[in-house]
This record gives sequence, C-alpha cells and structure tokens, in this order.
Amino acid sequence: MEQKFDATPKAELRLKGRSVIRTDVTGDWGLQLRWVIKRDGKEVGTAPARAEHSYEHPDSAPGVYEIVLEQFKYVNYTKNPAGEYTVSKFVVISNAVTYTI
Repeated sequence: MEQKFDATPKAELRLKGRSVIRTDVTGDWGLQLRWVIKRDGKEVGTAPARAEHSYEHPDSAPGVYEIVLEQFKYVNYTKNPAGEYTVSKFVVISNAVTYTI
C-alpha cells in the first residue's frame, strides 16, 4: 500500500506556564510525531508526542526555549553511508511557542 500525502498535517500549540499543549493533528499521516525542543536556537531534545497532548521540558537551564511539533514524512528507504535518510525527513507541522527561563 502506498503512503499518500493528500493533506498537510497541522496542529496548533499553546503555552500554559512551561507546559505546551497541542490540538489534535488534522491531515495526520499516522507516522512518528515528536516534540522538538531548542534552547537559544540549538536543539536540546526531542520527545514522542503521539500519546500525549501536552509536554513540559524538564530542563531548567537559563535560556530562550522554543518548542515545535514535527511529523515524519516517509518517501523511501534511501539512506547515506551514516544511516540517515536522504529523502524522507521530519517536517514542522505546528506553530512554534517560546518561553524564557
């Protein structure tokens, strides 16, 4: 069965304190869904987002944090010598929320 990308997945994020809450994903492809956390512009972590509609990053180091929701877009199995996908990739499907510690 072929994967179809008829609609672009979309979710809205909102911040409640340091917790991020997401809406249901519309146009969901059913593939891996994850939170991506950046501090001062550098990625500091990812966390699964499929099972839970909220997330609070435990890190309390000072800085500006940005969190977005990404979903994997599978195109094919092509990988480079390091084992990384060359065509399939994670795509941002939400707005970014930021907070400062």
